[in-house]
Amino acid sequence: MSFLNQTQPSGNPVPQMEALVGQAKNKAGGFSYEVDDFTRLLRFLILGAEGGTYYSSEKELKRENVQSIDRLIMTDQGENVVKLIRDVSVNGRACKQNTTIYALSVCARSNDLKTKNAAYRALSDICRIPTHLFEFVKYCENESAGSGWGRAHRVAIGKWYNSTSYKREPQKLAYHVTKYQSRHSWNHKDVLRLAHVKPETDAINKVIKYIIKGLNEAKADPMPMDGDKEVQEVLDFLEGVENAKKCSRQEIEKMKGLIAMHELAREHVPTTMLDSVEIWDVLLRQMPMTAMIRNLGKMSSLQMFKKGEFAETLVIEKLGNRDILKNSKIHPFTIMIAWYQYQAGRGEKGKLSWPVNDKIVNALEGAFYKAFEFVEPTNKRYLLAVDVSGSMTAPVHGSSQITCRDASAAMMLLAAKTEKTFDVLAFSENFTKLDVSATDNLKSVIDKCSSLPFQRTDCSLPMQYACKNKKQYDVFVVYTDSETFFGNMHPSKALEEYRKYSGILDSRLIVCGMATNGFSIADPSDKFMMDVVGFDTNAPKAMASFVKGEL
Repeated sequence: MSFLNQTQPSGNPVPQMEALVGQAKNKAGGFSYEVDDFTRLLRFLILGAEGGTYYSSEKELKRENVQSIDRLIMTDQGENVVKLIRDVSVNGRACKQNTTIYALSVCARSNDLKTKNAAYRALSDICRIPTHLFEFVKYCENESAGSGWGRAHRVAIGKWYNSTSYKREPQKLAYHVTKYQSRHSWNHKDVLRLAHVKPETDAINKVIKYIIKGLNEAKADPMPMDGDKEVQEVLDFLEGVENAKKCSRQEIEKMKGLIAMHELAREHVPTTMLDSVEIWDVLLRQMPMTAMIRNLGKMSSLQMFKKGEFAETLVIEKLGNRDILKNSKIHPFTIMIAWYQYQAGRGEKGKLSWPVNDKIVNALEGAFYKAFEFVEPTNKRYLLAVDVSGSMTAPVHGSSQITCRDASAAMMLLAAKTEKTFDVLAFSENFTKLDVSATDNLKSVIDKCSSLPFQRTDCSLPMQYACKNKKQYDVFVVYTDSETFFGNMHPSKALEEYRKYSGILDSRLIVCGMATNGFSIADPSDKFMMDVVGFDTNAPKAMASFVKGEL
């Protein structure tokens, strides 16, 4: 191996407890670069603030991120903020919708008219089901100094019930309002009353009449002169929902018929019938991906996934279908949580337990990787470096099961399964070379990282390791919360020294941020350094484009 400079970097480096130009003090007491407000907003939208981080409480994180939204609005960037919120939501880039909906409510309550109007125009695109709408209403009330039911708010909610999607498929509205009847202390009747919603089609009118006065009143209204087929389909569906409510435990066959005929969901089935294998078998055949994953434990507890049986085969086929995963917009982190939970054989809360089907465990892990957009290998040389310091034991997105370190290991393995030439390093205040290959699975990689000691953070170590061992890398990918403070050299300077030492002058650094904070080890003035957000489904594609010089 040939390096241009055979002498390792020396001199008088600035330690991480002292600031370089353009740096600010991070939560750990060291100095890092502050990310711009749009990068901070993207981290907030994708990673959330739920559960806080190792150094910051949930309340503190939320306040800091709202301030970043306010600053962007004050600099006439409000419409672009809403555009980013919509992009993250519509393209399934975030695991949970609660943060995107909260950010949208902040924009809707802004005093800037352009921002407010943009937020309300995006309402139907972002709040795609009643659960989201009720959450938006709750946040808006919390953010409002008054009643929260001004004209713009009422008009936007009226447009939600009369959206183009529901006009085109009014039975979809009937399905949604019966499946999601109330959430977040709100229900449809109260929202319709406060928003003064006026139906714009006969079919939507039937649904609203059903919500307010019941099925008999909806059916009593005169039918349109042309005998609208959509109106009849809506009434038939609503009647099917009402008939399902009345089914007793002894009427399994009737319930199965109603589920099959009207494509009813679990929420439409009386709770007394949810211990029936026959009922779940019918539900499974038409169950959406997210609902299927959420109910794997329940179905396993009923012994539905015996070897070679139809239910096992169907679940594995659906989890392995990239098109179904893409169309369902299910987020990889949702799948990772399901993978953790299912293989545990018991629920996080309650008493439910189940036998674990190993084929389904493997299918869930495969689905995790398929849920990211497919990226061709760049054929560059990578050092994949995972921060395993104490601060990385904080939860990701409020999960009580998955830490930042576990999530980093999963993201690292995604890169390892994509690229052909790579080394893997775990670091805190020391570094450990990890034996990881593309054939490893999530559990083995997480176990390898979890067995290491939790120490202080020195994010310059990946570059120092490369210098010390005379390794040639085109790309350093560091999975970290950027709360670095321990080392005697800043990570950005360590990369500069590595470039001089190795002769690879365009060696790149990608910082994969695993926490919702305002810091990065990447120097924003260096065109070969980049920040991405951990668990952003767009991250692998953006990283590949950056490495190939397309960004």
